[in-house]
Formats: sequence, structure tokens, C-alpha cells
Amino acid sequence: MPQSGNVLFIVIDQLRADCLSGALADCIELPTLRALIADAVRFDRHFSVTNPCGPSRASILTGQYAMNHRSVRNGTPLRHDTPSIASEMRKAGYRPMLFGYTDTSADPRAYDASDPILKSYEHPMPGFDEVLEMRLEESYPWRAHLMQKGYAFQDYWDLHKPTAPDGGAPRLNDPAPYRAEDSDTAFLTDSFLNHMAPMAGQGWFTHLTYIRPHPPLVAPSPYNDMYDPAALPLPIRHADEAQDRAMHPFFEPTIDRHSAGDVVLGFDEVEPSDQNIQTLRSVYLGLTTEVDHHIGRVIQFLKDSGQYEQTLIVVTADHGEMLGDHHSWGKMTVFDAAYHTPLIIRVPGNQAQAGQVVTVPTESIDIAPTILDWVGRTPPNAMDGRSLLPLLTGDAPEDWRNCTYSELDFGDPQAKTLWQQQLGTGHSDSNLSILRDARFTLVEFAADLPPILFDHQQSGEMQNVANDPAYAADLARLGRQMLRHRMRNTDHTLSLHSITSDGPKVQTRY
Repeated sequence: MPQSGNVLFIVIDQLRADCLSGALADCIELPTLRALIADAVRFDRHFSVTNPCGPSRASILTGQYAMNHRSVRNGTPLRHDTPSIASEMRKAGYRPMLFGYTDTSADPRAYDASDPILKSYEHPMPGFDEVLEMRLEESYPWRAHLMQKGYAFQDYWDLHKPTAPDGGAPRLNDPAPYRAEDSDTAFLTDSFLNHMAPMAGQGWFTHLTYIRPHPPLVAPSPYNDMYDPAALPLPIRHADEAQDRAMHPFFEPTIDRHSAGDVVLGFDEVEPSDQNIQTLRSVYLGLTTEVDHHIGRVIQFLKDSGQYEQTLIVVTADHGEMLGDHHSWGKMTVFDAAYHTPLIIRVPGNQAQAGQVVTVPTESIDIAPTILDWVGRTPPNAMDGRSLLPLLTGDAPEDWRNCTYSELDFGDPQAKTLWQQQLGTGHSDSNLSILRDARFTLVEFAADLPPILFDHQQSGEMQNVANDPAYAADLARLGRQMLRHRMRNTDHTLSLHSITSDGPKVQTRY
């Protein structure tokens, strides 16, 4: 029987950190998350180590950089023997329960070629018990729920389109075709609460994953028009789109690949006007508030059932969303908005640190080791991340990292991406690495492309200063630091094991 109590691990898909602290925070109502922050510890410089959804979740759940697990795209298999939070929590006596999805692509070496598991990238990571399937492209339980409620739809994707209440042509922020109490967010929460009700005292581990505010951007009433588009701050960008494109060759295909029309369904074309962009941003905020409301129901359940003080609560996001910043949408880019994510952790009995903000850099790969550390399990050496428990108790290690590191693979081995077509990159060099310290962001490419350097004490992400001779020394220093980081974090699965005459020996990594 686990000794440390329950673990509730919530991931919100595509939630920007600045919804809680930053440009959008003053415009959005998030009472649950703000109350949790006051009772927990918030990590202010927390970043995803890779994008998009599948790779990011692979890193979160395995504690590995993408350069080690190599599930670098949606649809790229994850090795079946990779240690993960699920496999390690089982060793600690927990049954890892999944409500939602992990977007894991199965290892084809472990299955027959005709197995249906090899036809979708949305399967659960090995080790999880999928209590409720809520995969974006499937969601059969939710569909069944809507059908039982009398909703009629011929195509599943019609559920993701705004619907005009008067039956006319829809607007971008018209409501979804279902009521708020029947939304995918509500259904997921209802299923969690119904299943978990009898499990008090059993020492459970639950991974609860919300698809919203991930596009398609459509929200049920009242969340669809909860926020006035005119009251929101405009995206961070150059007034002339050409200036954002000109900062580096990578940004031309990046801007072209995703547009405002790609985040909403049911419209032939969406003009990228400020009005339309702000309207879509308002729907995104409405969806986020809806998720906050339902997380509130989960927190209240823990309190009402007497489990709040026995439960480690972790709330984060897999990655961010550009929302029109730099004339870009989605998360396939290099800017902070795509990687900077919220992280809130409440440790039972840690009231002395309630409301504290940790400002040292942390990464998404730190979450799995933290949970394992809390339940008394030593993280395997394969995990690149470090436990955050010392930071949670106000005792930062002297050797804690001073930078964050992320990767992005922008190629596709089956069909060349727009980046590959325009930049002339191949299968193995269509990738980049990002290093962020207190002042700079460095982006290096595997292909023969120039680096990108942002100086956050000057113009930040509005100007690439890599070609400025005044930054030559900084560029060289950061390049060496990135190389050393990669060298120090290459795969440690077996590298600290030794076969000796006395049998196998192992040294722990941290």
C-alpha cells in the first residue's frame, strides 16, 4: 500500500503561462487556479522541453528530453521499454489511472502490423489504465453521451463548429452545438468524479487531462462570449507582418503553416483582422475559464471527501499557444508563448510555503521525478529531470540549473513539411534546440541555418541579434553551454550501471 497518499496530476492542453501571470492574466477569470496558487507553490519560469502534444507529453511522463526518448512528432513511436511515471508508480504500489489521453504512439516492434494500436497516435502510454478515453480525434464515450442526450450530428467534427442560435451564418464566437453541462470538459470531469467517489483511502494516482483550450476554438454558452474581444490586449508582434517574417528564414514557413482560420472550424476563410484575432483569443480565454470551473469541482470533491490534505496536486500544461503573437498560431515555433507553461504544485503539509513563487528555471521533465520522490520512489537514471521537492520546501540546491532547454522537430518522414520544402532540410536535420538563460534565448538548427538570438534586456523576441557583432561573445558562450547541456544529458538509461565480478552495480544520477 502506498504510504504518501493520493496523487492528482492534471494537464491542461495548450494553456499559456501568461493566463496566470502576464499579458492575459488581468483579462481572465480563473478563480480555482488562483485559489490553488494561494495554497500551493507556483513555478514562474517553467517550460515545456518539446512540442507539440505527443512529444511534449512523452517528455512530461517519461522525464526525458526529446533527444533521448525520440518520440519527436505526433505519430513517432515511443520505445515500449521506456521508463515512465506510470511504470514507476506501479513499482510504488499505485494503479496509474488515466482520464483523458497521452497521445502516445506505440512501438511497432511490440505489435503485429495489423494491430489497430498502430493506426493512431492517440493511444495511452504503457502502464496507464485508460479509465476514460477522451482522445480529440475519437472521444467515443463523449459522443455516446451526447447521442443519449438527444443531440443529432452526422459528422463528429460538427461538434467542434460554432452554431448560430438563430440558424443563420455562424460567427467566430457563436456557441458550440451542445450545452455547457454536456461539453467534453464537463463530461470528463463528471466521469472522474463518478469513478473516484468510492476510492477514498486507497492511495490512488490519477492523470486527468483536459483537451481545452486546445483548438478547434469553440465553446458552449456562456463561455463562448464571456470576454469582450475589444478589451483584450493585442498579440505581441510587429505591426508589419513582413518584419516578423524577416527575422529569420524559419519564420516564413512558420507563419504560412498556421493561420487564424486553422484554429476554428466551419469557415471557408478567416481574415486575419484584429477583430477576428481578438475574437478567437476571447474564445480561447472562455475555454480556459470553463476548464478552471471544472477543476474547481475536482478540488471541492477532494475537500468534501476529506482527501485534500492527503493528495499531492500538480497542475500544468503540455505546451503553450501563440494566439497570433508574431503573426503565428499553434506551438510549432521557438517563442516563449509556445513553451512557457504554468506549473502549480500543492504538497500536503507544506503550508509554510503556501503562495510562494519559485523563480529558478524548471522544465516539464521535472514533474515525473517530483511525483516519484514524493511517494518515496527513486526516479530511474533514464529520467533527465530532477525532483522539485527541495524547491517546494524553499531549499533550492546550489547546483540547480540556470537555464532551460527545449527541442522542436519540424520535419515529417512521410511528406515534406513546409519548412522542409522552403528551407531545403532533410529527415535528420529538420530540428532545432532552444537554450534560455536569465537574459538570452539561443536557437540553434541542425541544418545549415543561422542561429537566432534574443536579448531580453533589450528588444527581446522582437529582434534577432545573432548577426550583431556586439553579441559574438554571447553567441559563442551560449553555443558552448548548449553543447555541454546536450553532452551531460545524453541517455543515462544504463550509462551509470556497471557489470562487475560482484554482479551489477548502479550509481544514482542525482
